[in-house]
Amino acid sequence: MSPDRTAPPGALSGIVVADFGRVLAAPYLTMLLADLGAEVVKIERPVSGDETRAWGPPYADGEATYFLGVNRNKRSVVLDLTDDRDRAAARDIAVRADVLVENFRPGTMERLGLGYEELSALNPGLVYCSVTGFGTDGGAALPGYDLLVQAMGGLMSVTGEPDGSGTKAGVALVDIITGLHAGMGVLAALRHRERTGEGQRVEVSLLASLLSALSNQSSAYVAGGIVPRAMGNRHPSIAPYEVVEAANRPLALAVGNDRQFAALCRELGVPELSGDPRFATNPDRVAHREDLLAALDAPLRTRPAQTWFEVLTAAGVPCGPINDLAAAFELADGLGLQARVTIRDPGRDQPVEQVANPIRLGATPAAYRSAPPRLGEHTDEVLAQFGRRPGPLDATP
Repeated sequence: MSPDRTAPPGALSGIVVADFGRVLAAPYLTMLLADLGAEVVKIERPVSGDETRAWGPPYADGEATYFLGVNRNKRSVVLDLTDDRDRAAARDIAVRADVLVENFRPGTMERLGLGYEELSALNPGLVYCSVTGFGTDGGAALPGYDLLVQAMGGLMSVTGEPDGSGTKAGVALVDIITGLHAGMGVLAALRHRERTGEGQRVEVSLLASLLSALSNQSSAYVAGGIVPRAMGNRHPSIAPYEVVEAANRPLALAVGNDRQFAALCRELGVPELSGDPRFATNPDRVAHREDLLAALDAPLRTRPAQTWFEVLTAAGVPCGPINDLAAAFELADGLGLQARVTIRDPGRDQPVEQVANPIRLGATPAAYRSAPPRLGEHTDEVLAQFGRRPGPLDATP
């Protein structure tokens, strides 16, 4: 399915992206750029394509939902980068692009003749974005899989129960964070090019992105010399800010200041706790966390979680039930967030259901022009667009 040319132009309309990315971090980045109007050409290997085409179950209409989730609004071109003719075609696309995104192991694109130095000599305005696992120097030989970075980058050490061996997040969170950081870098580089005409290289690693995203935990170490440890659902610097037990099921309670704590105590029927010297301020509550939770436990168990959610929310105390994804999307729908979108493709028996782009722009909204592409669906079309006749790949006009 070719892009819907009737869709309104997006903020990045006119920007051409050569997407050599696979799996998650880079494809997530290029999908966001595509949602915002960029024309993304996804270059895939023959036969198998992007690895995530085979990452299932689950499937939707025979296609891996993993792949479907990060590849809409793109065109797929099959090229064998180990073949001289295919590599020349890939170079033709790259030197005519505004942005190139790749996440091969460091050095791979250079060996293929598709490195930044070679391509920028042909296209000085090229924004060349490399996503790596551990950087391009000492970590070049390390494979950049999200699980490994969560483990080696410290995230698992602060996730899970205190007596556990470390727990990964329930999604490839580091890949997503890195894709977002890379997107910021690409947009900054495009703005620089707009002012100067100069492209540049953008480098983002999974490890550095994770260390930045660990935020207060990283700051505790860098600024305070403290090595944080896993605390289950508790927060190292705020209390009560954790999962508590209501009468029928758990409830997330996020008390961020003294006023909220006083309101919590009042609604629980124990107003005297807010005046207790052990709990008067947040540092006091953190220091006496166990005593605090023991004092709150019995009152919280007197009502169901939904009742507490309604009562405490009305009183200005942040809290909420622990939803599964079905309930989470129901919540988003009820709030009018339009968190999902349906893309219809005449080449498919069923419409493709997608999670909507969360960026809401008033003048240039995200658009859903085409479903995730079939492998090689647009090879002839794209090669013709970039100066090669359909047929033998070394045939030029």
